[in-house]
Amino acid sequence: MKVSLSFGTTHRLAKVAWVLVPLLYGVFLVGQEWRFRQQLGLDVPVFVAPKVAPVRDLPNVQAVATVLGLTPEDAHAPSAEALTLLASFVAGPGLSRALLADAAGPRMYAMGERLPGGSVLRRVEADHVMLWRNGREERLALQQAAKPLLRRLDPADEPPAAPHSSQYLRPVAGQSE
Repeated sequence: MKVSLSFGTTHRLAKVAWVLVPLLYGVFLVGQEWRFRQQLGLDVPVFVAPKVAPVRDLPNVQAVATVLGLTPEDAHAPSAEALTLLASFVAGPGLSRALLADAAGPRMYAMGERLPGGSVLRRVEADHVMLWRNGREERLALQQAAKPLLRRLDPADEPPAAPHSSQYLRPVAGQSE
């Protein structure tokens, strides 16, 4: 058996192939696009409105400020300790000392030390110290002297000038040694 194709049949098959191949490729692309869109529809994220947090009461601002040391200077209560601040020595962070006196006598205290009355020396400043007593800060001010150490002299109060005495300085004639 001998099969032979004639030129006319081959020419027709080529025309059908030229039409059929792009048509089949188009069907393939449409199928791919349909599957892609189906998959895209499944993966679309759904945005949900965020949950609103319940409103809580604000913390006590005065308590937070006290813990952070932000209270105004005049807001501190005067100390009820039976101590007297005689002197304060401010050198640097952690190096400052205070000379405090009680019934037993004066003694030097460093920051963080416990005092005889049970309070703790919290901070040393030039004119006062801060004590931590019963959960609150107290201020112990430097005691001012009743009589100032230096006083201003009026020209009228000056004592009369003493005559110069030659008892200690005597002019010596001649060569000096």
